[in-house]
Amino acid sequence: MKPLKIAMMSMTHGHTRKYYQVLKENPKLDWVAVSTANETVKEIFRNSVEGIPCYDSDEAMLDAHPEIEAVVLASENSEHIRQMRLCAARGIHVLSMKVPTFDMDEYDEMIRLMEDAGLVCQIELEMHYNPVIARMKQLVADGRIGKINAFNATNITLSPVWAFPWQGVPEKSYGKRVPLKEGDPRFRGGALCDHPHIFDMIRHMTGSEFDQVYAQVAPNIRPDLEEEDMLSVIGRMKDGTVFSLDPSWSKMENRLPVPGPGWEVFPKRMEVNITLHGDKGTVMADCFGPNVYHSGLPNDRYTVQYTYFDEWVGLIDEFVDNIRGGKTPLINLRWHRETVRVMNACYESIATGRPVKL
Repeated sequence: MKPLKIAMMSMTHGHTRKYYQVLKENPKLDWVAVSTANETVKEIFRNSVEGIPCYDSDEAMLDAHPEIEAVVLASENSEHIRQMRLCAARGIHVLSMKVPTFDMDEYDEMIRLMEDAGLVCQIELEMHYNPVIARMKQLVADGRIGKINAFNATNITLSPVWAFPWQGVPEKSYGKRVPLKEGDPRFRGGALCDHPHIFDMIRHMTGSEFDQVYAQVAPNIRPDLEEEDMLSVIGRMKDGTVFSLDPSWSKMENRLPVPGPGWEVFPKRMEVNITLHGDKGTVMADCFGPNVYHSGLPNDRYTVQYTYFDEWVGLIDEFVDNIRGGKTPLINLRWHRETVRVMNACYESIATGRPVKL
């Protein structure tokens, strides 16, 4: 198979550096270039990766490299529509970071742009390629726990705002400045916008869609943020499955401008824990459990070294296979639209104080 000529845009998203190893080492890929959003991002990239041309704008990169076949949109949410328009006009396939947009009119335009141009647009939701998720999905498919009755999940992390400032700006994270609710000084765009994975996972596990959601927001544990960092969501799926979801920034962090060991205050910077209750049994999983813990550098304290890189390999392998085989991605724009619609419904529930029927 001919290697896919791929590039990255902006380099401002928190998942950006997770692609470096697989883009350089995967024989299915030919990493051509990157474009960086600003000088700070450019310097960080050049200190991390050697030998990849770096450009100051998306257009300059694409003009210099007409051979580029696909790009990773490693950018703030507000930039995705502009970059998708650019890619659609040039016939370039897209791997979009986990939320294409929260503006549903923009979302529908993205669908039209990609489909009219006959391009692959895959949404980066790496949890689908996590081996723990694959095992849980197989247990459900084999009937080991029977029919799912309840789904409980956490997607709790530290806040990425200090290393990736755009996530603390409502206009860049949510797409516009929308108050959480009357009398609350905060705006949409915080932890909920960062954590679509568990909303996606319940649809993946049950094969059902959301019927009703109710969400509440807590006081921030970081009072200087102008977006939410703590919330909880409950509800019901159309197949009757009830759920409880916690997509909060409830892990505390050291405010480092570049993420790395020592960023987390508590050793584990992220916890995705899922419990499936069925009529024949229960299965519980820590999706990011297999890590290495040590006492020592950089801060002479208990520190975690993450070991779960394999899911990024699977994600990229599927992306290449979709393009070369003319296939529709599992996590495509049309499928993922429902996840984003439900997340908007959570914000509506926070604003009104009432459940939202979908």
